[in-house]
Amino acid sequence: MARDYRPNVREMSVISKLDQAKEFQRVRALQLLRDRVDELSGRIAIKLIENKLVETTSKTELEEQIHRCLTTLLTAEDFEVQYQVANIRDLVPRPHFISLYVTAYIIEKLIDHRCIVDIYGTNEEIYRCVNTQVTRLIPLQ
Repeated sequence: MARDYRPNVREMSVISKLDQAKEFQRVRALQLLRDRVDELSGRIAIKLIENKLVETTSKTELEEQIHRCLTTLLTAEDFEVQYQVANIRDLVPRPHFISLYVTAYIIEKLIDHRCIVDIYGTNEEIYRCVNTQVTRLIPLQ
């Protein structure tokens, strides 16, 4: 006689609380991003140039492109974000989703922009550079 599988109520409760906490962190991070999008785009652009990860003809253009990426993230649906970061999702063990999104944008779309001469470094180096600036302004607890 086969038994019916019934999920444990405690187990489902814990999973639900973890999902809610993760969603709360995501919403809070997007609220902080909305308030600091200008500052963050400037910081990321400067650090990418200083660390010689991106060679560009115009720092202002680079900053505008990163600003556009961040504002797109603010209005994007979860599916769009997951689709954008799918190729680099396993880059680091516990990635900051904003850093991952910006890194994917730099690697896949920004490289074709007219102001970008070349992008140097590995995906991890670009992620670390971006993540350093993101976590300063938008920490995940």
